[in-house]
Amino acid sequence: MLAITAVIASFVVSCSGRIRETDESLASKPLQRVIDMFTIQTDNGKVDMRIEARLMEHYENDTLNTDLFPYGISVFSYNDEGLLEAIVLADEARHTTKKDGDKNEVWSAYGNVVIHNVLKMETMETDTIYWDQTKEEIYTDCYVKMYSPEGFMQGNGMRTDDHARNSVLFNPYNGYATVVKDSTAVVIDSVNFIGPFPKKITKFAAPIE
Repeated sequence: MLAITAVIASFVVSCSGRIRETDESLASKPLQRVIDMFTIQTDNGKVDMRIEARLMEHYENDTLNTDLFPYGISVFSYNDEGLLEAIVLADEARHTTKKDGDKNEVWSAYGNVVIHNVLKMETMETDTIYWDQTKEEIYTDCYVKMYSPEGFMQGNGMRTDDHARNSVLFNPYNGYATVVKDSTAVVIDSVNFIGPFPKKITKFAAPIE
C-alpha cells in the first residue's frame, strides 16, 4: 500500500459490517476525487507495490486527512526479483493520517477481503483487515478462511507480513479439509467445517457521477 502515514482514528468497524463514521466534524464533501487511481511505490528503483482503485475521495477536518476508496481497492506487491508475490482485494478501504505528525501508519480494508500469495498459492478470505505500515504487518481478529494446495483451515484472527509470506491463523476451528493434489477433490473431515468457499463476483461497474 502507499508509503504515506496512516492511523486508525475516529471510526468503528465490525467483522460483519462496514465502517461507521463517528467523527461528526469530517467534511461531508471531498476536497479531491481521483477516478481510476493508479499508483506505484518503488524501493531502490524497483517496483515494490502497485495500487489501483476506481475512485479515491480525499476529506479533511481540523485534525485528520482521510482517503476513502468506496468502490474497492486492489494492491499488488512484488518481491526483490520483481515477481508479483501478493494481491490484496477489498470492496472498500480507508486511509487516515493525523495532522499532528503521528507516524503510526495503519490502513483498513473491509468487505470480501482476499489476500492471495501468488508464489505460495495460498489464499485467505475475511471481512476486515488492517495494515500497519510501520510494522509491515497485516492483521485481523475476524473470521478467516485460509486455503492452499496443501489444505484448508479456518479460525478467528490472523497475522501476516505485508507480502503475505508468513501467515499465522489464530483460534483455529477443529475442522479441516485436505486438498488432494493434482485434483479438484476436497476431503472434508469435520462437523465444524463452514463451507464452501465463497466465489468473488465482479459487479457491473456503473459510471461514477
